[in-house]
Amino acid sequence: MLKLNNIEVTYLNVIRVLHGVSLTVEDGAIIALLGANGAGKSTTLKAISGLLHVEEGEVTDGSIEWNGVRIEKKNAEQIGKLGIIQALEGRHVFEHLTSEENLMVGAHNRKDRHAVKPDLEMVYDYFPRLKDLRRNTAGYLSGGEQQMLVIGRAMMARPKLMMLDEPSLGLAPLLVEEIYDIIKRFNSEQKTSVLLVEQNVRIALNIAHNGYVMENGRVVLDGSADFLKNNEDVKEFYMGLSTLGTKKSYREVKHYKRRKRWL
Repeated sequence: MLKLNNIEVTYLNVIRVLHGVSLTVEDGAIIALLGANGAGKSTTLKAISGLLHVEEGEVTDGSIEWNGVRIEKKNAEQIGKLGIIQALEGRHVFEHLTSEENLMVGAHNRKDRHAVKPDLEMVYDYFPRLKDLRRNTAGYLSGGEQQMLVIGRAMMARPKLMMLDEPSLGLAPLLVEEIYDIIKRFNSEQKTSVLLVEQNVRIALNIAHNGYVMENGRVVLDGSADFLKNNEDVKEFYMGLSTLGTKKSYREVKHYKRRKRWL
């Protein structure tokens, strides 16, 4: 469904952030895009969704294909109408609107208006808490409730591909598990593809089918979720586990050599 072919992204015509990134999101799959802060994960999502232009960035090489059609030159509105919806990092809600009004914003581009109300009930089925808060002003919701609202708003767009940027950021572990269970259920029931950016490698790989690990604007490792969970470098440097299954102090690590995809 979605293919990135050796894309490069440059900001302000000077700063190159992505260096030949390639990845594939199959129809109905959950794909995890993993790596430390600053690896280029969010930039990759913005390249797909057309939001780079807002930050004076552009795809300067390579191609992005959606069902065989190149989209890297399209703007965010055009890409959104194709069914590619991104939920930005940081729980961006319309603070002065109610929860339900925020959800309805997600459906503003839809032409099947008759299906909007049933989809609103669908979102409330996934997030019962939002139904209780439907008349509450969004700016006064808790961080976890706002994260539910952002994901629910993306669901209201009836996405073919839903891209989530750090949905676990700043949330309590039990709430993270709840949200990830809902993402997995939504993927299974609605057959919606999911591209998931996460620093929490363990929780992401628990629901993903495949994953890609990024460093310094490059994909350095990829494979099935099981392969990545059992990879010694992923376990040590992204899960904090040594080969013995014990936590390791990063102060003791002087250097290492990852088994990167091109080796």
